[in-house]
Amino acid sequence: MKTSIFYSPNYLIITLILFTLSGNLIAQNEDDILKRTKSDTTDTQLNMDAVYNRPALTINKAPVSIGGYLEANSIYAVEDGLTEGLSFQARRLTLFLSASINKRIKFLTEVEFEEGGKEIAIEFAAMDISFDPLLNLRGGIILNPIGAFNQNHDGPKWEFVERPDVAVKLLPVTFSNAGFGMYGKTNTGDWIIGYEAYLSNGFDNSIINNSKDRTSLSSVKENEERFEENFSGDPLITTKLAIGNRNIGEVGFSYMGGTYNRVMEDGLQIDEKNRRVDVLAIDLSTTIESTGTYIVGEGAYVWVDVPKTFTQQFGDKQAGFFLDVVQPVLQKKMFGWENASLNVSARTDYVDFNIGNFTQTNTNIGDDLIAVTPSISFRPSPATVLRLNYRYQWQKDILNNPATKTATWYLGFSTYF
Repeated sequence: MKTSIFYSPNYLIITLILFTLSGNLIAQNEDDILKRTKSDTTDTQLNMDAVYNRPALTINKAPVSIGGYLEANSIYAVEDGLTEGLSFQARRLTLFLSASINKRIKFLTEVEFEEGGKEIAIEFAAMDISFDPLLNLRGGIILNPIGAFNQNHDGPKWEFVERPDVAVKLLPVTFSNAGFGMYGKTNTGDWIIGYEAYLSNGFDNSIINNSKDRTSLSSVKENEERFEENFSGDPLITTKLAIGNRNIGEVGFSYMGGTYNRVMEDGLQIDEKNRRVDVLAIDLSTTIESTGTYIVGEGAYVWVDVPKTFTQQFGDKQAGFFLDVVQPVLQKKMFGWENASLNVSARTDYVDFNIGNFTQTNTNIGDDLIAVTPSISFRPSPATVLRLNYRYQWQKDILNNPATKTATWYLGFSTYF
């Protein structure tokens, strides 16, 4: 029998936190008020700062701030002429809680409720200790900084309902693990340089033993034990170098790699060697000042040591990218909102799940997808977006048969609160 979320440990913890906060509010004197802490909009921000660069509410003299965001939409999809009709989706409700423990010690957690509470996950829960801008220690449940989207994934920041395919179908966004590491940044003139380096729990055999019947890094998210135990026994290494310029934009280079299997279990040899998974990613973002055009993208390449006993259905190399172009059309007071904007945007997605040729025929292995998504979005404020998307996707199977074509309409919103 399925257990109701109202009796799950995660739900009880969140309820207790909110009850405590509400009690604090009631106990406040009349001159104590709620204040909204604005996200940091200084020019020295990089994608690595995204976890703290969020709006939140705080109580006067209280060390704890609370915030979050909500995403919901309707969806109507047609695949090769067939449709299941119109549906409504409560995608996710995310809560943030942050606290300043000391002048240079802080804590932040991000708890996400997906699909109306069907899935509850702690996506981030870490303590940061700052010794210097170039040396900060972080430990707990961390977001592995592979690419940029994994750390900068909040729905209200994007003009599209769906997350990029390279992030959720090639990489396991949102990907977090128990781990520890360091980060820092410095600036000189218009240039900002930041770095991150973490050791954490990592992947397991699910990336080649899963219901998708392909190599799939995203399948690791089904292993909830990765927050308590490292399956392979070897730490996953994740590093990133980001270079930003106030007048140009930001580019990031990241690497993630480690062992995903076990050689020995209960004294028995179950595999012949340690098998690795390695990922390289590059991300970029820039704004063309003359037109206000915002461009953001990310690409990744994956290597997986697949056992020789597996068929070529399981790829040992994968790659993908996405590119968003956002063009503001109107930015002025509209319908009583002072900072409203109307944007038109377009996204291109590409993922190849199996790079290479068949050994027997030397013909190209399929199993890839391409999608384009035009969008119209309205922002009554920077923290809220209403968006209409039309996504058209071509997906080929492993044998390169004619592509399955899917057309999908999305109408939805996302907002910080």
